[in-house]
Amino acid sequence: MAVIQLGIIMNGVTGRMGTNQHLIRSILAIRQQGGVKLPNGDTIMPDPILVGRQEHKLQALAQAHGLERWSTDLDACLADAYNVIYFDSQTTVQRAQSIRKAIAAGKHIYCEKPTAESLEEAFELAKLAREAGVKNGVVQDKLFLPGLIKLKRLVDSGFFGRILSIRMEFGYWVFEGDWQPGQRPSWNYRKEDGGGIVVDMFAHWRYVLDNLFAPVRSVSCLGVTHVPERIDEQGDRYECTAEDAAYATFELEGGIVAQVNSSWAVRVDRDDLLTIQVDGTEGSAVAGLRNCKSQHRVNTPKPVWNPDIPNPFQFREQWESVPDNQLFDNGFKIQWEQFLKHVATEDTPFPWDLLEGAKGTQLSELGLQSWRERRWIDVPELTFDK
Repeated sequence: MAVIQLGIIMNGVTGRMGTNQHLIRSILAIRQQGGVKLPNGDTIMPDPILVGRQEHKLQALAQAHGLERWSTDLDACLADAYNVIYFDSQTTVQRAQSIRKAIAAGKHIYCEKPTAESLEEAFELAKLAREAGVKNGVVQDKLFLPGLIKLKRLVDSGFFGRILSIRMEFGYWVFEGDWQPGQRPSWNYRKEDGGGIVVDMFAHWRYVLDNLFAPVRSVSCLGVTHVPERIDEQGDRYECTAEDAAYATFELEGGIVAQVNSSWAVRVDRDDLLTIQVDGTEGSAVAGLRNCKSQHRVNTPKPVWNPDIPNPFQFREQWESVPDNQLFDNGFKIQWEQFLKHVATEDTPFPWDLLEGAKGTQLSELGLQSWRERRWIDVPELTFDK
């Protein structure tokens, strides 16, 4: 029973997402559970080295979690044959250059999305990885949320019959930074720094729609900057040059219509920060991050419009919860485990590669084009053969 040590360069993990989801709740959690077990009895043990530009942050993070390996020298880490995986959770504007260097060094690639600032660059990274023969993957975390797993269970069972429409609501109020600090970094609201909710969230919506329902075939999008000024981390007022909300309609293969609202300027009156309602000929469901409820055709009430009397229906009570039926682990950790198995073995597939990541960037670009030109835009198929 061998232990397979996999050195992982973790670049950009001093940020909120990198620290909490990728380092603490994924890699360190995997180490604490004794690694990832393989069917043959072997164990994969990830061995991270924390990489970034600010020495004091890296040192403090490493010490806080009992790690000895950290560095501000990415080139030296890439030159070390012990490190076989390169992971990137930097800001989008920095990501592509580092991934190119890692591919050239022969490292397997795992990274956050968007993978690059443009479709051209994202597709180039996918081609480079393919030509270099390195394994590669992109974080698609929302596919592993309990609520979406339950929703996929309904889809696969045929519960909906023919799916008609999807309505997705995502967002929350991000404070402007004056009388309460904002919950998101200021660069999110500056286009020149890679900000904007279309670039951020359409990469998610692409893989959610493609993997749960059907491929996206066209998009109509309107972006808005609802809050024109915010206060940055230094207390300085700045102009918001990127949109903080996007109102989109996607047409999926088979004529399914998906309406998706994304906003950092909305107050939540929903069960969760993300809710997805699916309506079909045989039934409907509403999923959040953890829960999912359904209503079958035979249990559907028959309301009649009558504004002259109080509503006699308790609509929220007429849905049935979809049971867990399994234990749910952290979604980021689950995908990390799958990618580690993919790297360590020849027979473990990993479908969410850099080409899938490029599809997210493609949808973001087309959404921005639709907003700019105020029209529907078709989504071409993205393959290496075309």
